[in-house]
Amino acid sequence: MAIRMIDITDKKRTKREAVASVEVRASQRTLRKIGQGTLAKGDCLTAAQGAGVLAAKGVAGLLPLCHPVRVTHVDISFSLRPKALVIGARVKARDATGVEMEALAACAVAALTVYDMAKAEEPGIVIGDLRLLKKTGGKSAYLAGAKKRD
Repeated sequence: MAIRMIDITDKKRTKREAVASVEVRASQRTLRKIGQGTLAKGDCLTAAQGAGVLAAKGVAGLLPLCHPVRVTHVDISFSLRPKALVIGARVKARDATGVEMEALAACAVAALTVYDMAKAEEPGIVIGDLRLLKKTGGKSAYLAGAKKRD
């Protein structure tokens, strides 16, 4: 078997955007400490925000077939729910390929950062439901839950 990087040499640079999310499921006590920034390691949401931005910018160095993308914007958001912290990432670029992997990586690494900082409080934290919610730009658009056209 072989792998190959797709040749995007002749593709036009267009505005690209992707939105992804992930859930960090934990007890209400742990989620409260996360939200208040009172974990033993400190404010994990600020750390997770920085880690997510760095992850989005570094995908080509992590995934062997991803092209380097000139990321122009990364926004990491947090929403505390009764049973989970939902982390969102919105990534934008003007390039010849999309930024889905950058948005997904931003969510994953932000979630891992939360886990790292909260594991002493609750080692049974679960990271799940990492998914692409929206992709625009290029030939194909995607919106989670939207029906495909034939």
